[in-house]
Amino acid sequence: MSETYDLIVRGGEVVNHAGRGFADVGVRCGKIAAIGDLSQASADEVFDAKGLTVLPGVIDSQVHFREPGLEWKEDLETGSRGAVLGGVVAVFEMPNTEPTTTDPDTLADKLSRGRHRMHCDHAFYVGGTHENAAFLGELERLPGCCGIKVFMGASTGSLLVQDDEGVEQVLRHVQRRAAFHSEDEYRLAERRALARTGDWTSHEEVRDAQSAIQSTERLVRIAKGLGKRIHVLHVTTEQEVAFLARHKDVASVEFTPQHLTLTAPEAYERLKGFAQMNPPIRGKAHQDALWRGIALGVADVLGSDHAPHTREEKARPYPASPSGMPGVQTLVPLMLTHVAEGRLTLERFVDMTSHGVNRVFGLADKGRMAVGYDADLTVVDLKARRTITHESMATRAGWTPFDGFEAKGWPMATIIRGKVVMRDDEIVLPSQGEAVRFQETLSS
Repeated sequence: MSETYDLIVRGGEVVNHAGRGFADVGVRCGKIAAIGDLSQASADEVFDAKGLTVLPGVIDSQVHFREPGLEWKEDLETGSRGAVLGGVVAVFEMPNTEPTTTDPDTLADKLSRGRHRMHCDHAFYVGGTHENAAFLGELERLPGCCGIKVFMGASTGSLLVQDDEGVEQVLRHVQRRAAFHSEDEYRLAERRALARTGDWTSHEEVRDAQSAIQSTERLVRIAKGLGKRIHVLHVTTEQEVAFLARHKDVASVEFTPQHLTLTAPEAYERLKGFAQMNPPIRGKAHQDALWRGIALGVADVLGSDHAPHTREEKARPYPASPSGMPGVQTLVPLMLTHVAEGRLTLERFVDMTSHGVNRVFGLADKGRMAVGYDADLTVVDLKARRTITHESMATRAGWTPFDGFEAKGWPMATIIRGKVVMRDDEIVLPSQGEAVRFQETLSS
């Protein structure tokens, strides 16, 4: 008697922990039940993946979806719409909303807003502050929390923890890996006068490489002294790559597709405010160091740092223009282009977008294409050639810094917990997003 499944993804080239080869994927009750030759099996639904490549579901571990309080830029529904159109099965969303996500009520509010309204699965960071440091051990154990996020620079109000004592208090009270925006706020304050009105090329001078490495050296010293795990977000400098390679015992590392693709000063001259983000887009020497960091295994994950603002906001003359750009929908096609052009292997892409997230954040049932895990799959066409355009973006902001970019590789389907959510650039299932589960909070 033949096996029966709810879904079989049939005939594709599979890339997972076992390597790369042709196989079918069988799904039951939202979980992967079999990988191999299922030609004799039947299913309620068959997805024909012939000619396509089947990857473990891509997870974007850094997005800003702006809800609540800033919904004119983005909200949880529109941001997650972009995610699944881009082949992303789950996102971890940041706490710098209005109000900030810094207590049980604001976390619960986001989870309520996201459940079955977001198109992808999701978790939320809780912001670490001077005021809530003593309670972070409890907050990080709440269901739906992916960890604590600390801004050492580039933020305002209570979310800014620029001092060593504040960082130390945060780390003393957490047990999970805490994530950091690592720029030295003291140095940034000293250099703000270097901003030239209307000249975005000065952004990299204001937020120079020294402000990044200075902060990261401080952060690692504190973490080592306390025996704590840290996650350094959007690393951008040659110095940080070399330094963090020597401290992988405590520090995991994130790169972004933007910093791997855009370079200064060309990006600022061409895109002006639309190239502005924190930390900044930097010169080619720094970008080359990031690619070496990928080749050497320094980078653990890729995060888009999706952080949209309206066109009108971005058009303000520097430095009045805000930092941040959309990215969740373009992460996969950008990185598949780098694969096609030989800068990284498809296996390394999988390592940073699923396996790495599983390791760094301790996912309970996501981040691997293996029996028993959630049936999260990103199905791509490596031969597809598509042009990224403003008009194709789902973000409420309605633009992308990669308008006109010729992508070599494209997401053709997004499958979340065994359900085909996106197919051929269309969302085909009503939103069903659920909270992501983590190993360190299973008993919560």
